[in-house]
Amino acid sequence: MEIRGEGVRYGGIEEWAQGLTTRGVLLDIPKLRGTPYVTYDEPVHGRELEDAATAQGVTLGSGDALLVYSGREAFARDHDGRWAGHPEWPGNWAGLHSSCLPFIKETDVALVGWDMMDQWPNEYGLSLSVHAALFYFGVALLDNALLEPLAQACEEADRYEFMLTLNPLVITEATGSPANPVAIL
Repeated sequence: MEIRGEGVRYGGIEEWAQGLTTRGVLLDIPKLRGTPYVTYDEPVHGRELEDAATAQGVTLGSGDALLVYSGREAFARDHDGRWAGHPEWPGNWAGLHSSCLPFIKETDVALVGWDMMDQWPNEYGLSLSVHAALFYFGVALLDNALLEPLAQACEEADRYEFMLTLNPLVITEATGSPANPVAIL
């Protein structure tokens, strides 16, 4: 992707004009931990993605959509409506640690979706460390997704894989777009 003042030269959201339909897999990190949500000092680590997949009886593969549920709404309920990545929150963001990158690369997923952000600050001093690497991996990002209802439905059904459709607004030469993701269990 090359970004210019008038838009991107290639890799823009218009390439997704037909939408995306693929197998989705939700990894429920709060369920794995037995806690309501991920915190600043306990970000999601790569080993937890593997552990959650094993505990939930799912395997991720090439072309899948990996959705990582971290409990954003539960966090917000306990923190005056603010979530762990909200622009008004001072300093620290909860979310995926960069140790998740090898898991993402090795599973060859097509899309990563999450309800929180990249952990910040981190030991590398890099902001958006997972965001930036996804681009180089050729992996699409579904950022700031509302995953709590899906996590609840998956737990009730005891099923963490589903068909996922994702339909962005087609904005020529844009790097992103609001999208309407739909999981069909």
